[in-house]
Amino acid sequence: MRKSTTIFYFIFLLLGVTQNLKSIAQEIQKQRPNIIFILTDDLGVGDVGVFFQDQRRLTNDRNKPFTVTPYLDKMAQEGAVLDQYCAAPVCAPSRASIILGQSQGHANVRDNQFDKAINNNYTIGNVMQMIGYRTIAIGKWGLQGDPKWSKNGTLWPAVPMKRGFDEFFGYMRHEDGHEHYPHEGIYANKKQVYDGYKEVSKDLAKCYTGDLWTAKAKQYIINHQKGPDKNKPFMMYLAYDTPHAVLELPTQAYPSGFGLDGGVQWIGKPGHMINTADGSPDSWIDPEYINATYDDDNNPATPEVAWPDIYKRYATITKRIDNQVHDVLKLLKDLNIDQNTLVVFTSDNGPSIESYIRNEPYKANFFESFGPYDGIKRDVWEGGVREPTIAYWPGHIQSGLKISNPSMSYDWMPTFTDVAGYKGPVRSDGVSLLPELTGKGVQAKSNIYVEYFNKGKTPEYAEFTPAHRDRERGQMQMIRLGDTVAIRYNIKSPNDDFELYKINEDPKQAHDLNKSENLKQLQTYLKGRVLQMRLPDSSAPRPYDDSLIPANKIIANTNGWSRTEYNNKTPWISAPKGGVKSADVKDIKLDRLASSSVYFDGYVNIPSDGHYTFKMKAQGKAFLKIHEIAAIDEDYNYKGEEKRVTLNLAKGYHHIRLYFMKVKGETPDLKLAYSHDGTRFKDVNSYVPINRIKIK
Repeated sequence: MRKSTTIFYFIFLLLGVTQNLKSIAQEIQKQRPNIIFILTDDLGVGDVGVFFQDQRRLTNDRNKPFTVTPYLDKMAQEGAVLDQYCAAPVCAPSRASIILGQSQGHANVRDNQFDKAINNNYTIGNVMQMIGYRTIAIGKWGLQGDPKWSKNGTLWPAVPMKRGFDEFFGYMRHEDGHEHYPHEGIYANKKQVYDGYKEVSKDLAKCYTGDLWTAKAKQYIINHQKGPDKNKPFMMYLAYDTPHAVLELPTQAYPSGFGLDGGVQWIGKPGHMINTADGSPDSWIDPEYINATYDDDNNPATPEVAWPDIYKRYATITKRIDNQVHDVLKLLKDLNIDQNTLVVFTSDNGPSIESYIRNEPYKANFFESFGPYDGIKRDVWEGGVREPTIAYWPGHIQSGLKISNPSMSYDWMPTFTDVAGYKGPVRSDGVSLLPELTGKGVQAKSNIYVEYFNKGKTPEYAEFTPAHRDRERGQMQMIRLGDTVAIRYNIKSPNDDFELYKINEDPKQAHDLNKSENLKQLQTYLKGRVLQMRLPDSSAPRPYDDSLIPANKIIANTNGWSRTEYNNKTPWISAPKGGVKSADVKDIKLDRLASSSVYFDGYVNIPSDGHYTFKMKAQGKAFLKIHEIAAIDEDYNYKGEEKRVTLNLAKGYHHIRLYFMKVKGETPDLKLAYSHDGTRFKDVNSYVPINRIKIK
């Protein structure tokens, strides 16, 4: 063989190897799917056909008007429907819990704290950034910070770009989301849309926000697939401000075709930014509903009457959402990335009865937007916290899957990291839903917990159980254990009993088991359990904030801690995976730490009731859980400072879980001490016996 031929052959082989390596790298990248999380505003669980409207339609009762969502129904048929709860029955705290992956027992935005700065910690944005995803938030934010909630309100401390999103396009402020036309409408020229840090509403004439956010989402996906990061996965938080109470209509029919060449399109020309930015704002009613009538008096002998205009509006908007979601799904198919993209569709809370249309009140029972349950937005009855949740991932999620095990909206953070091959932060109250979605692995139980305060009352709807009508809300709380849902309304004392319902048998929560059975032991457990799952927040005080957190009942006792070493491949502290070797040790010590992380599990014997202050300081990263309470967080952006927490603990054994992760360049060190009612701090190992035990 000639020398030149040999060289050519060698170069050919080298190019082939290089090309194979590129193909392998691209294939590995493809195994990390894109993620699109679609969140609607005040869409009730009963507003989507597959969840309830189809049942209503099939009754063929002319006294029961219904809406249609054919594309969402198709999405559900090709994916999975979930029995999922939101973390709070109103938008700001609900959205904060989703983004932080935390329950309302830990999230810093609670009750009605609109425009409060969401905590600077792990979010669904930055955890995905840290593992190589591009991230974008589109639509409604409302968690940026405001003078009411910060010392310096002139600079928003918590815009999306400071909370883990590479890009943002949408309404930054909460109240801006109460208008579906930023340039026209009820609040004309007062609404602000931001493209990153730039305010751009002057360019958005006649842009209906539902279409605007959809067009922007499509533009981002198309550009991503054409750009230099096309082999890098993306995570999109697509947060609609519809169908929220302003109930403004689109300018025109939804453009035909959908996807790459049809549907709404981004034009990018100021004054005509999207292809539906012409015609008359707030003008178009879906032909399905223009001439809709119903039997208003439930008497077939009398003529039917037209739907009131407010309900034609609502039905048009919900069907518009149906089109918008389908438009995005069709684009994924057109780009051949649908099998590599997990799409989640849900809502932030139950249906609203607010109407900003003058002299046109809205009632959620016209369509029974609360579904087969009682309660609406701001209720912790099932209708206020159940959400129409669909997960779609062709080739990975079985078509027509019905997941009946209950889950929470804050489960999505650990689910998304799991989809990408990583465990979620221990800070999160959620669990990964991936095992149940894909049928692979063992599904952990979700921690179902809600707390909320509102001065209003549950509506007096005939569809609701009499005991729920005109019910004073006040301080509310909900926890679910298996099939039992426990509810407290208008809580005045930590000793108030829970109402107890077997929810699968009694979805309307009509039969309070606490009235018919002796359930004192269960009541005691529930009142204690909710205290073991939360940290008080002075900005959202509760009647039970300073109650004694109960100890665990022990049935066996072994001296020492369970010490587990493991290699943590995440940038954050995550829990060890199964199969990791553990050993019993007497002390919390980091010497001879061969792995990147270590986990100590044990029970501290509290000698008497009282307030105990724990303090911790680490060289590295650390996280302390007491029961399920996220007690001390020394993980995200930790700089080695000492941190403290004070808890009112009852005498007895309290579960402690302590995580530590090494940081490059630092000598591992961890100090944990506590004191009782202001006494001198002592090392946690020497103050009282520590035990690894079995508990009831």
